[in-house]
Amino acid sequence: MPPRSCALISVDQKTELERDLVNNLGDNAIIEQARHFRHLNTDTMVHQHGDEHQIPEKHRVHKHGGWLPADNRVHRQWLQNQIDHVDKHPGKKLMPVLQEFKDLIEGNARIYMYFREMWDEIPRRAPYNRDPTGKSQIRDYKHMLDVLNHTFSRAPEWTDAAEAAGMVGVPMCAVFDYAMGTPSGHAAFLDPDVNRMLKKVLNEWGKFLKTPQSAEVLGDERGGWFGEVGKKDLMQVANAPLKTDFKFEDMYICSPGEKYYGFRSWDDFFTRKVHDKARPVASPDDDSVIANACESKVYNVAHNVHLRDKFWIKTQPYSVLDMLAHDPLAQHFAGGTIYQAFLSALSYHRWHAPVSGIVKRAFVEDGTYFSEPLPGDGEAPDPKGISVVQGYLTALATRAIIFFEADNKDIGLMAFIGVGMDEVSTCEITVKEGQHVKKGDEIGMFHFGGSSHCLLFRKGVKVEAFPEVGREENVPVRSQVAVVKK
Repeated sequence: MPPRSCALISVDQKTELERDLVNNLGDNAIIEQARHFRHLNTDTMVHQHGDEHQIPEKHRVHKHGGWLPADNRVHRQWLQNQIDHVDKHPGKKLMPVLQEFKDLIEGNARIYMYFREMWDEIPRRAPYNRDPTGKSQIRDYKHMLDVLNHTFSRAPEWTDAAEAAGMVGVPMCAVFDYAMGTPSGHAAFLDPDVNRMLKKVLNEWGKFLKTPQSAEVLGDERGGWFGEVGKKDLMQVANAPLKTDFKFEDMYICSPGEKYYGFRSWDDFFTRKVHDKARPVASPDDDSVIANACESKVYNVAHNVHLRDKFWIKTQPYSVLDMLAHDPLAQHFAGGTIYQAFLSALSYHRWHAPVSGIVKRAFVEDGTYFSEPLPGDGEAPDPKGISVVQGYLTALATRAIIFFEADNKDIGLMAFIGVGMDEVSTCEITVKEGQHVKKGDEIGMFHFGGSSHCLLFRKGVKVEAFPEVGREENVPVRSQVAVVKK
C-alpha cells in the first residue's frame, strides 16, 4: 500500500494503514512507515520515547523511564540486528571481562546450571515461546556473551528504527529480558558471585562510556542524539513539566559551538548539568517546602510503611529495613511515608538535596543488577520485565542512601535513596557526611542514566501535597514535591 497524503490521513486511516503494513509488509515496513506517521501530528507529546506513532496494543509494552522502546517490535528488531552482526562475524574473541564471565559460568557448577537452564525454562508456548519482543533470539549463554561482546562496542544510540519508534538504552536488559523471569534466571541474578561478575562487566562498559569514542552517537546526523528527532524528543521531555520553550543550550550547561555541544563522552552527555534558571529551587527560604530530588515521573506514594515486609510478592510493599540496608537509622522510619518516582532515559540524571540540613550518613549499597520477582505458580514471566518491579528493586538493587537531618525540626531525619536498575547501577554520591547542604544543592548522580529514587519521612511527619500518581509529565527537579505542616 503506497503512503497516502498527510493532509488526508485521519487517525482511523493511520490505524488501518498501519494494520495493513503489519499484515502485508512486516515489521520493517511499519517501522519505516512510522517515520511518516510521526510528522502527521507535530503536537504529539513524547512521554516515553517511541510513543508518538500509532502502536497496536499487541505490540505496545510500557517501560518505566523509556529505557526500552514502547513499540516492542523495535526492541525485537534491535536485538535481531545485533544477532545478525554476530552471526555474520563468528569467532570474534571475547573482551577480557566477558571471557572472565564465561570462565565463571563454566567453572562453577551452580552458576553453569543457572545459565544453561534459564534459556531452556523460557515457556515454549505462545506468546512466551519467544523472547519478550516476540521473536525467539537468544537461547544459550555462549550466544548471550557473543551478543554482549558486540553491543559493548558502542554507546546507546538512535538507530534507523529508533528514530521512528524507540531506543534501546539498556542493551544487557534487552538481552536478558525474559530469562530474568525464569526460575533459574531468578536464582542466577540473586547469586552474589554472579552479581560480583556483573559489576565487573558493567564497570568495563562504563569505562567505555567515558571515552571519546562513545561520543560518536551524539552527532547531529539523522541517527544522532543531536539530530533533528533526538534533540526534539529530548527537549519535549525537558520542556513539558513547566511548559517552557527552552533550547537545549538554554536548559543544559554545554558549549553549543563545539562538536557534540562540548560533551566529551556518552557519560559526559548523560550527566549533563542543568541551568539554575531552567530549574529554580522551590521556595528557597521556606524550609516547609520539600524540593524534588530528581527530574522524574511519580510512581508511588505509600503511608504507614512497615519496617520489614514481603517486598518480593506481587504487590511489592516497601520494606524499610531492607531499603536502607539495615542501617541503624532505618528504625526511625517504621510507620513513615515513602515517595517514589522514576527517571526517564531522556531526562536529567543528577540528584539534588530535598531539604536544607546536615548529611548524617551517605553510602552506596551494592546489590543486584538484573533481579526481578519470580512469577507465582502458573504465571508466565511478565512481558514488561524488570520495569514493573520498582518497589522490589528498592530493597535489592544497587543504591545510594543518604540520610539528612533537616534544619526544619518538623521534618527532622529523612532519607534519599537513588536506586540503580539494570545497566544503570553506578551511583555516585558527591556530598560527605557532616556536610551542610542547602535545598536544591547537587548531592550525586546516576551514571549512564538512572532508574528510580525514593524520599523517606518518619512517622508523625505531616508531609502532604505530593504530585498526583499517574501524571504524564516529569516533576521538575528542585521544584516543590511536598509540603510539611507543623
